[in-house]
Amino acid sequence: MIHKLLVANRGEIAVRVFRTARALGIGCVAVYSDPDADAPFVAAADEAVRLPGAAPADTYLRGDLVLDAARATGADAIHPGYGFLSENAGFARDCAAAGITFVGPSPEAIAAMGSKTEAKALMAAAGVPVLPGATVGADDDLAALGERVGFPLLVKAAFGGGGRGMRVVPDPGSLEEAVASARREAASAFGDGTVFLERLVVDPRHVEVQILGDAHGSLVALFERECSIQRRYQKIVEEAPSPAVDDALRARLCAAAVTAGEALATLGAGPYVGAGTVEFVLDADGTFGFLEVNTRLQVEHPVTELVTGLDLVELQLRVAEGEPLPPEVHDARITGHAIEARLYAEDPSAGFLPATGTLHRVAVPGDVRVDTGVADGSVIGPHYDPMLAKVIAHGPTRAAAARTLAAALHGARLHGVLTNRELLVGILREPDFLAGATDTGYLDRHPAVALGADDAVPVHAACAALARQAAHRAAAPVLRAVPSGWRNVAVAPQRVAFTVGPQRSVEVAYRVHRGGVEVAVDGAPLALTVHAVTPAAVDLTVDGVRRTVSVHAVAGAHHVDSALGSTTLAEVARFVDPSSVQVPGSLLAPMPGTVLRVLAEPGAAVTAGRALVVLEAMKMEHTVAAPADGELTELHVAAGDQVATGQVLAVVTGATG
Repeated sequence: MIHKLLVANRGEIAVRVFRTARALGIGCVAVYSDPDADAPFVAAADEAVRLPGAAPADTYLRGDLVLDAARATGADAIHPGYGFLSENAGFARDCAAAGITFVGPSPEAIAAMGSKTEAKALMAAAGVPVLPGATVGADDDLAALGERVGFPLLVKAAFGGGGRGMRVVPDPGSLEEAVASARREAASAFGDGTVFLERLVVDPRHVEVQILGDAHGSLVALFERECSIQRRYQKIVEEAPSPAVDDALRARLCAAAVTAGEALATLGAGPYVGAGTVEFVLDADGTFGFLEVNTRLQVEHPVTELVTGLDLVELQLRVAEGEPLPPEVHDARITGHAIEARLYAEDPSAGFLPATGTLHRVAVPGDVRVDTGVADGSVIGPHYDPMLAKVIAHGPTRAAAARTLAAALHGARLHGVLTNRELLVGILREPDFLAGATDTGYLDRHPAVALGADDAVPVHAACAALARQAAHRAAAPVLRAVPSGWRNVAVAPQRVAFTVGPQRSVEVAYRVHRGGVEVAVDGAPLALTVHAVTPAAVDLTVDGVRRTVSVHAVAGAHHVDSALGSTTLAEVARFVDPSSVQVPGSLLAPMPGTVLRVLAEPGAAVTAGRALVVLEAMKMEHTVAAPADGELTELHVAAGDQVATGQVLAVVTGATG
């Protein structure tokens, strides 16, 4: 029996595991880094142990410190969640040596599947279809390896996942830099920079099968999930079952997944025990090829739970205690349809750059499941994955689940950090998605900017300006009933300027008089009638439709929500500090992070598009390039420096963008 469980992870998955453990009467222990000291998952545990530092390599990847925490608290089992140490065979061995139950399969199974290259060899020998590939050694001839695998190809991290350490290589000329970049990113995210090459199947579906095994030799496939809609090779929408899989194909996929799990027993470590996921690429003709086995719980496990009625975390804990899989696992059936959307702190309009800041308000309405590790006041920093929450809907049909999920996301209050919410809503309401036409090229055919287009900005900007005026009057020491800017003769209207995201500005001109309110946005009059205004809400009619618009002003931003959608408007200061004005050609940090490399020296002649500085944030690399031909006249950073969003990195004289 497990009496006390330490979760060697953070955020929403730690909260998720604690929820089930507590329901089973198991004590809960958290470990946390310095940036996570006040995170909700720490408060959700019975006990918590600090891991000094911020970087994953110093904290959540330190298996020795995690084991020390288990000993200090008397934890007799460790659940690794996903990522970090979840697929670290050495850590699983260390747990066994310490007499602590590792909630997962054997170290031998983890080692074989942790190396994607070894996994492919094992699966090919077992008869599971695999894609052509090759491991990249330190002294290998990259050109020869690429020629053997064939182009286009993917460079992939051998000991990781989640899109990190992955690069598309369309031709031989870009292979060397892609391998070098993938190695750096893989080493940072997973502690191992080994990469391999794999033939790229253009725009397949990404379909995976959930498996679950026990120590008594039972191994069951709990059907498939489709995870094709991805950005940066990381999933953002997942569902079960797949709209492309019929009963016959499902039987073939599940049989291949069980074969994959049974192949692990040939390693001499006994049967596969615990949860796992066998991932495939599925072509339009119904053929599929093996990608990898994740020997852990998946981020998207809730969709399987909702269509089967099973608690996968509970089953993980029970088989870790030695229990056999219960009858409900063997008899599981698919009921209805479930869709999960991942809410990220990022800007889809800027290439999905991660965003940081303070979440001043987070609330998701509706009959949906929300797995999250954040709350009002949570600080989203640059150190870890930018996922804020998973929102999951279940319905009798796929269309019903999509409609429920879209409505919940549309009505969510997410204030303080840029998110991909509008993109997710756009996907869930887009005709091709609703028709089931999803593959890994979906976002190439449906650009994020178009799917997340916001047509509510003019009305929301007007409401932000009016609520702002009401707040000023409410705070006025005298004559609060008199509108700001009022004169007994006609004068110019009041004006306020906002920015919406990093690329759009908007100006509101308004005048309050006895007959009502006149408002123009960017010079265009709005046909509106204002019924009531407070600092927190505006009741108005626009084009014959009456709505109440809520406004939450905090830290210089106005977060506006209504039936039209949600908009965050940052107020532009009327008077600008001259010292803050950047000289032409300044290259600014697009996100907070660490400078990995500086690729040119002051005085160098540079051409448009030349990479100058490489940043890392939230385990992803981002390259800052010269916007135009010119000379690198100033360089303000060096490798290892920490930078903030908007900080000047360098100046290129002659740059025009």
